Amino acid sequence: MEKTYIEIIHFIRHLYNKPDGFIPLHAPVFAGNEKKYIEECIDTTFVSSVGKFVDTFEEKIAEYTGATKAVACVNGTNALHIALKMVGVEPDTEVITQPLTFIATANAISYCMAKPVFLDVDMDTMGLSPAALRNWLTDSSIKLTNKSTNQQETFNKKTGKRISACVPMHTFGHPARIDEIVAICDEFNIPVVEDAAESLGSFYKGQHTGTFGKIGVLSFNGNKILTTGGGGMLLFQDEELARKAKHLTTQAKVPHAWEFVHDEIGYNYRMPNINAALGLAQLEQLPGFLESKRETAHAYRDFFTSKPIKFIDEPSNSSSNFWINCILLQNLDERDKFLNETNSNDVMTRPAWELMNKLPLFKVAERANLQNAENIARRLVNIPSSVIN
Repeated sequence: MEKTYIEIIHFIRHLYNKPDGFIPLHAPVFAGNEKKYIEECIDTTFVSSVGKFVDTFEEKIAEYTGATKAVACVNGTNALHIALKMVGVEPDTEVITQPLTFIATANAISYCMAKPVFLDVDMDTMGLSPAALRNWLTDSSIKLTNKSTNQQETFNKKTGKRISACVPMHTFGHPARIDEIVAICDEFNIPVVEDAAESLGSFYKGQHTGTFGKIGVLSFNGNKILTTGGGGMLLFQDEELARKAKHLTTQAKVPHAWEFVHDEIGYNYRMPNINAALGLAQLEQLPGFLESKRETAHAYRDFFTSKPIKFIDEPSNSSSNFWINCILLQNLDERDKFLNETNSNDVMTRPAWELMNKLPLFKVAERANLQNAENIARRLVNIPSSVIN
């Protein structure tokens, strides 16, 4: 396989027209109005959480994704936290999610003092499996009527805890079977918060990810397809929920020209105007970014067709943003050899995240059979995926 690894390194260097030097996994591209908008923001002195760029960025993201409203946050993790609180995640409840995800998903659940329940993913989407979700809910949960609201709620038979939410994640930008997930959760009266942090520009059955569940969450971290340096966005179809989110993320301050009155516990989670200025300039270039990334993904797909390594293509019914391209090696040993060979030659690659249930802080969390997640974690490698100018 060493010969194959060398061929891959040479191909990546050819793809990025870089015969030597370091090739990052995913570097941002600033080729538009970034400097112009940031300078304009500085000239106005509105560089914090108030300013026209925040409002415009929210409007343009809502327009692009098809959400009714969008609310900007300081990062994706904070956006997840607020989303979970808004759908009713409370201390000592449980939240269904997947183990193959970035730590932010599980951390946001923990911020609410809730407990994660880890269910398996599908091999093709790498996102939460609708089959695993239905099997676990059918076997391990019970519906009970809340006497105060007269509404049915779902509880874990084993722990007696209420299942307060479900958080599927669109892994590496590939859409999960989100319509099926939402339909199953609706049967069990469980709200869905979509972790679409990695999937801006990804569509499932013609609908943008993050707009299927009760609330969707985007991330604009420095390594995302669109960056604000650091930032996140909440997506809503419910205008009243969006209004509530903006209130909570602005310290729950009651609007007034000079008085400081706060009507509940709020959070300092609003995106600064200067970050939104950067994001707006990036959003103007998103179609070109997506086109470049699709061309790169197709080049990888064609290259790996003749290799004993599987390239992960977009799932059926999906248009993926190909945020980070992924390949599956034959086993853990081959994965580690490939990681060593590429990184030793200044071509950055990385494995999947450590599965959440393997981390010390979540080792006691409830989990079902995770054979697909474990299979992927042993074999997956991310390969360079930056936009090519």
